Amino acid sequence: MSELLQVIGLTKRFGGLTAVNDVTFSVQELEILSVIGPNGAGKSTLFKLIASFLRTSSGEVRFRGERISNLAPHITARKGVVRTFQETTIFKGMTVRDNVVIAHHLRSKASLFGYFIGSPVAMRDEQEFGRSADQILEFLGIGEIKNEIASNLPQGHLRALGIAIGLSTDPTVLLLDEPFAGMNHDETRHAVEMVRSVRDRGVTLLLVEHDMSAVMNISDRIVVLNFGEKIAEGTPAEIQRNEKVIEAYLGIEDESIGL
Repeated sequence: MSELLQVIGLTKRFGGLTAVNDVTFSVQELEILSVIGPNGAGKSTLFKLIASFLRTSSGEVRFRGERISNLAPHITARKGVVRTFQETTIFKGMTVRDNVVIAHHLRSKASLFGYFIGSPVAMRDEQEFGRSADQILEFLGIGEIKNEIASNLPQGHLRALGIAIGLSTDPTVLLLDEPFAGMNHDETRHAVEMVRSVRDRGVTLLLVEHDMSAVMNISDRIVVLNFGEKIAEGTPAEIQRNEKVIEAYLGIEDESIGL
């Protein structure tokens, strides 16, 4: 596998607070890499930096050798690095299918005026986006709920819808923000298989997640942050044995990190 995404010396300061400090790692093509760490470790800030939702203080992010840090977020997404959110990108009053169709508009060929007047290009876009939305929902196993209003969905289906919205942008790298949060055991097991199927579809995955059982089960490699700094990187087995990781998680039940 080749390096697809490189995080190089990434640092973010908020006044006198350094939230992310000189973090470096790479993501291999078609791998599932998870970023973990105690609360306040800098995971969410790191994600925002990679997806260009925050500007770096120093360091850079490279995608296929091209610097993408500090671009506008929609430009970064169009290049193929897409971040999903827990629920903030979901229109709760719309159907599941309509949410996914709308998300396709990052790939629109028609102009805004074209959509306003119903140009032939806009009409072709809408037809293509509808077909693609149906295919994505079937792929994720939620095709039968495509006409449900999003506000009525249980937690597991909401997470699946978030992933469907991410896939609608045709990403190369998909950044998943806590894809297993709030799920029971059965929902988590199903979601883990769903995320694996996304990787099998040809998408490289970068996760921030607190569910350590799921992380250890699904990850090819893990990066561990603590107080904004990378303290470990390796396979799940290596991370479980790492003394710095064990120390960072002191005060948390051993079972929570798979030890």
